[in-house]
Amino acid sequence: MKNIDEIAVLLIEQRKKLGIEQKDMYMRIGMKQQQYQRIEAGSDVKLSTLLRVLEGLDLELSIVPKGDKALPSLVERVPGSQSELGKIKGELEDDSDDLGFWFNSEDNA
Repeated sequence: MKNIDEIAVLLIEQRKKLGIEQKDMYMRIGMKQQQYQRIEAGSDVKLSTLLRVLEGLDLELSIVPKGDKALPSLVERVPGSQSELGKIKGELEDDSDDLGFWFNSEDNA
């Protein structure tokens, strides 16, 4: 889990990447420069405030399990999706020979 200081560094990097000054955060999220400055300094903030800042920086919050406890992918969790995915993949592979027709590289004998 990242600590508050690491999150603050990520926020600073994203803000700079977007070319936004601290004072401009007021226009983006309605937060005064001093208040936003405290967040970037690593002050503890409410979750609702963090979400507002993330939105203003075109970021989103993602909560995932640590290490090997990761959730299965959506494909693994949706019943029947594995077989459906295999079927689609097979259909795509089957179409590969059709390229010759379109590019005149097949024998037309």
